[in-house]
Amino acid sequence: MSSNDSILVKVLFFASAREAADNLSSLDLQVSTSCDTTQLRMILAKKYPRLAATVMDEESLTLALNEEYVLSGQILPLKAGDTVALIPPISGG
Repeated sequence: MSSNDSILVKVLFFASAREAADNLSSLDLQVSTSCDTTQLRMILAKKYPRLAATVMDEESLTLALNEEYVLSGQILPLKAGDTVALIPPISGG
């Protein structure tokens, strides 16, 4: 991927998503300029097999794009410099 057809986005991993992604808290990821939130899920599933089942299930893992939740079924385009957070369900009492 040349720099003309790719962008850099930051991915933040929280809780169980961090554990499944080799304990990374964040990752600068080069993706295609046409990448969207659904494609990003697929890229992360391929890159981190332990994360695959969770990241592909919108009910199990919510994305936040630049601190705004991505609703289930919503597909948003990514832009250079975007930050995407992977937020697993929060449990507790």
